[in-house]
Amino acid sequence: MIPQEIADSLIDFFSSTRNVSVNILKASSLSGGCINHVHRLQTSIGDFCIKYNLRDRFPEMFTSEADGLTLLNSAGEIHVPGVCCTGYSGSFAYILLEYIDQGRKSSSFMHDFGRSLARLHRHTTGYFGHELDNYMGSLPQSNKKHTTWNSFFVEERLKRQVSLANVYFSSSDFAAFERLYARLDKLLPVEPPALLHGDLWGGNYMVAPDGKACLIDPAVYYGHREVDIAMTTLFGGFDELFYASYQEEYPLEKGWQERLDIFKLYPLLIHLNLFGSGYLESILSIIRRF
Repeated sequence: MIPQEIADSLIDFFSSTRNVSVNILKASSLSGGCINHVHRLQTSIGDFCIKYNLRDRFPEMFTSEADGLTLLNSAGEIHVPGVCCTGYSGSFAYILLEYIDQGRKSSSFMHDFGRSLARLHRHTTGYFGHELDNYMGSLPQSNKKHTTWNSFFVEERLKRQVSLANVYFSSSDFAAFERLYARLDKLLPVEPPALLHGDLWGGNYMVAPDGKACLIDPAVYYGHREVDIAMTTLFGGFDELFYASYQEEYPLEKGWQERLDIFKLYPLLIHLNLFGSGYLESILSIIRRF
């Protein structure tokens, strides 16, 4: 069962917002909760997904998750769980979400997924970054606004993680990073800011009851769209039909396959900082290459 103070807070929430009396019947653990506690919450008015953690452990994590899900939902291109509420109760913070039943992939699942992501990436704004900072995994993610992608990528993504991982790098490694930063204007095509999921690996989508993709656990900001594409390839890649369908809807600039490793640097640095030196050689290999 979930902590009693959270249960009491949710009962108060439903009473005040929906004017109904709610009984919490059962809480069942869901897979994938490596950072937070995640449960299917069965109540007298239906099922929900509840995620919670100690309120001081990851400050504003659920507020920023709610913001990201709301932004993705407002784009109207791909399904995400609806946000019911976020809150604090006692020593806990929580987010209450729409519960999504696991469906079976439709015959056009990857085709629809690729095209939907491409349409999401057409949603743009006048800057790279976001109004709120958020998290990538359990590490804080700065979304300070920049007018160019390369300055955002270097200052808010690469340099911050390289600084956290400084014990792993030699002086020649730091010099190599600096040379890469200086070359990005020649290596990366200029693109308008794209609305990104931000952490689009295979564990962050599920199959909705209608057989289509549903995105979860976003790290949203406006960035270079090849960020999301690179993330899909980090742990084995998606089906080729996904990439072909994306290309039909919103073609990537020539040479995108060769650039993917540059965009993988950020999540690899995240993994280095979270899990240790097993990711170091992959990072250094990319730096040497570019």
